[in-house]
Amino acid sequence: MGKISNKRQTNCVEHPAASYKKIFESVEELNEPIPAVITGVIPSWLGGSLLRMGPGLFEVGDEHFQHLFDGQALIHKFDLKNGQVTYYRKFIRTDAYVRAMTENRVVITEFGTAAYPDPCKNIFSRFFTYFRGIEVTDNCLVNIYPIGEDFYAVTETNYITKVDPDSLETLKKVDLCKYLSVNGVTAHPHTERDGTVYNIGNCFGKNMSLAYNIVKIPPVPKDKSDPIEKSQVLVQLPSSERLKPSYVHSFGMTDNYFVFVEQPVKINLLKFLSAWSFRGATYMDCFESNASMGTWFHLASKEPAGYLSSHKFRTSAFNLFHHINAYEDEGFIVVDLCTWKGHEFVYNYLYLANLKEEWEEVKKAAARAPQPEVRRYVLPLDIHREDQGKNLVSLSYTTATAVLDSDGTIWLEPEVLFSGPRQAFEFPQINYSKCCGKKYSFAYGLGLNHFIPDRIVKLNVQTKEIWVWQEEDSYPSEPLFVPSPGATQEDDGVLLSVVVKPGAQRPGSLLVLDARNLTELARAEVNTIIPITLHGMYKP
Repeated sequence: MGKISNKRQTNCVEHPAASYKKIFESVEELNEPIPAVITGVIPSWLGGSLLRMGPGLFEVGDEHFQHLFDGQALIHKFDLKNGQVTYYRKFIRTDAYVRAMTENRVVITEFGTAAYPDPCKNIFSRFFTYFRGIEVTDNCLVNIYPIGEDFYAVTETNYITKVDPDSLETLKKVDLCKYLSVNGVTAHPHTERDGTVYNIGNCFGKNMSLAYNIVKIPPVPKDKSDPIEKSQVLVQLPSSERLKPSYVHSFGMTDNYFVFVEQPVKINLLKFLSAWSFRGATYMDCFESNASMGTWFHLASKEPAGYLSSHKFRTSAFNLFHHINAYEDEGFIVVDLCTWKGHEFVYNYLYLANLKEEWEEVKKAAARAPQPEVRRYVLPLDIHREDQGKNLVSLSYTTATAVLDSDGTIWLEPEVLFSGPRQAFEFPQINYSKCCGKKYSFAYGLGLNHFIPDRIVKLNVQTKEIWVWQEEDSYPSEPLFVPSPGATQEDDGVLLSVVVKPGAQRPGSLLVLDARNLTELARAEVNTIIPITLHGMYKP
């Protein structure tokens, strides 16, 4: 526990007991909140709710969900009030969940699990269900965030689900396609101080070719109407392949620009449209990798919104799920990313059968997978033809380069901020309210050890110094940063993480760390296992 100054010292901890399997097992929802046992001292100013989303049901009847992103959406809440803490959880009543419960089988195809027609129906009705068209899942297990005064649990399809953050009741399903020209949006929007929400999703552009739309949902209007009804497409970015958009999980935003990274993991649209005509096809079956394209960076301006078609940035192939932050500095855009080297899709390694293997098998699979690395790329805004062949980056504090080629494209080479063999710094968080789109120093992340979450890491992106919190047989979740009231320092605040310690008397807990040095301030333990959570938010 505590500080590790040398970035190479990522002390690779073994997990031979394989107790991590417990975080991939089904649990039941709770009838009412249960009180936690608190050790340490929770800061008196910390009062609110930590909301987390993740899979909570990994099988229905005799059918098992296959992929990490298939389990049915469970919303978790740790409430902190007057020094007391309670824990509560409920399954979200999505169509996918309700119908699965009613029919005791998988009814709607998930990310990596196929739904089959009801075997009890006669052969003719079974035949016709194959050709009913695509029934898109609304299983909103990935994240939760506010839009206006409401809260929505989300995945990456066009369906988002309005929930009550206090009672955790499911309120309504919303189809974004009714308001926006998108096939779906990411689970990682950006939010301005005034409540404006930006997001990105792919769409059909001109001539039936694919494109990416950046969309804007305004703050709550004066008439208190639903801001989603006033949402609009702000700017459209082209796809490098007409019928194969890249998978997009997040994007970057500075004060004046949007940054979209087009990666070589592609959705084969023809496969996607035909997949539902064939028995047993899933979303995962529709992904393919373009081994030759590398990775492209696209820029769009915010005000006035427009695509910067003259700026063509490219680099070698990597997978990207999470942007850490992006900011402008002296005519450059600095973009910090959690990357995975190469063009093979990392999600191929996130099938539950892989994650629940014995430790030696988990390690063997991770050795074959793309390797993680935190990277900084620098994109010059001022480009002059006469600078061909030169490194255009003049920022003193980075070794990242950008070189103008004769074809007008700019080749980027990154600075590596963190790298350890099969040790990922992922699920990154920053002091968002102070630093989103601004120059910053600190990122907080979940440490993945051969894909198993077993540490919390703080990274100084300027000095590359790291701090690590770790405890034996403990599996934390994405650490959320909450600033102290009136804080002036960027890292003055706490980190909140849900930690599962399967062998403990009270195996589920809320961990409160001092964000400055990752020392433990308090934990609130409950006598229940908590399955893996993906993303979430702190609601003051």
